Amino acid sequence: MDKLVKYRQTIKKVLSEYHDWVSGSANLEQESCLVFDETHDHYFWLLMGWEDKKKIRNIQAHIRIKNHKIYIEEDWTEEGIANELLGEDITKEDIVLAFHDPETRKHTEFAVV
Repeated sequence: MDKLVKYRQTIKKVLSEYHDWVSGSANLEQESCLVFDETHDHYFWLLMGWEDKKKIRNIQAHIRIKNHKIYIEEDWTEEGIANELLGEDITKEDIVLAFHDPETRKHTEFAVV
């Protein structure tokens, strides 16, 4: 299987599992939404809703594929998207914790760029 095809399938699987889990919650006050843009390789999981008259959009996870690596731009999950990807046989060398600045990334076990 092509590396990018595997990345796309794995990212969609992981985000869909979070979406399905949250959507099954009886206490959910916001709507869980998935956005998959395979043309530009951006993948989002977000919660949308209203607080009084204010529209709320909270990005839970934003992942993109860039330079044949997976960039985790935003991650508000408890387990961590990186850990989920490692569990799906994606290597640390192919995951960038892009929510950290490049200098901080040097001190992680993951790719810097």
